[in-house]
Amino acid sequence: MALISVVIPVLDEVGCIETLFERLSGIAAGAEDTFEYIFVDDGSKDGSRKIIRSLAQANENIKYILLSRHFGHEQATTAGLDYASGDAVVIIDADLQDPPEVIPELIAKWKEGNEIVYARRRSRKGEPLQKKIASWVFYRTIRRLSAVDIPVDTGDFRLIDKCVAEAFKQCREQSRFVRGLIAWTGFKQVAVYYDRDERYAGVTKYNFFKLSMLALDVVIGFSSLPLRIGILLGLLLCSLSLMVTLIVIGRFLFLGESITGMGMMIIWMHFLIGGQFLMLGLVGEYIARVYRQVQNRPLYITAEKSKDLTVK
Repeated sequence: MALISVVIPVLDEVGCIETLFERLSGIAAGAEDTFEYIFVDDGSKDGSRKIIRSLAQANENIKYILLSRHFGHEQATTAGLDYASGDAVVIIDADLQDPPEVIPELIAKWKEGNEIVYARRRSRKGEPLQKKIASWVFYRTIRRLSAVDIPVDTGDFRLIDKCVAEAFKQCREQSRFVRGLIAWTGFKQVAVYYDRDERYAGVTKYNFFKLSMLALDVVIGFSSLPLRIGILLGLLLCSLSLMVTLIVIGRFLFLGESITGMGMMIIWMHFLIGGQFLMLGLVGEYIARVYRQVQNRPLYITAEKSKDLTVK
């Protein structure tokens, strides 16, 4: 009989928490394994903390971590993994888009010898077409650009073995992408397919801007390709500039044409200056991440937690 830790990051999910726990309890009632539930509140303002405390008082298998402010979904998930003590850890969001009823399938695949079992979406109910397109592009873009093989059409909903959780805890970079770090560990992984439900209550916390920033975190955190693209772009621009220069000089020497084209020169200058600013921005982003890392600030600060909860 194994102990399964279920890590649940929460941000303003007052309408979902109790229903989520009811469904999780139903799964545990018919399982041979034992479960612990670790709710990590990431600075909620809607009463989620009160519900979490109440559930923890009534159920000894519920533990909680209340962060001092909103640190972000990736940091909240990291906090839960830091405190999880199970033989395997399930990560699931509180909004019930990822159905808890898939968890037994994740556990079954884990018991077959897979250290990472990720839930892969077959369909996404209740989401507008533009978001589905954006998500499709997002996952395939980061997989192309990243040096790590990050599975497409997957969120954080997954099960990881204790050995994966221990390896993950060694990764303490400030700019985090949990599913990418888990994939980076390199352990044996397999997919379980499921249909994603509509959000049970509340509103999504990920808008286009946050999704774009997450994509930037992935690309810069898992690849140096942007810098290499800059090198190639610089070589290409230098080659084109040399080619245009030789053509202009050749036409002057052999055809007697005067060297003109101030407008073209201005266009080239603006193009080159724009490219330089772009690359400076990319280099600056890498440097900023190094600066944040050497500051060595904690990934999160705990304001309150269950008395029996300690870092494992």
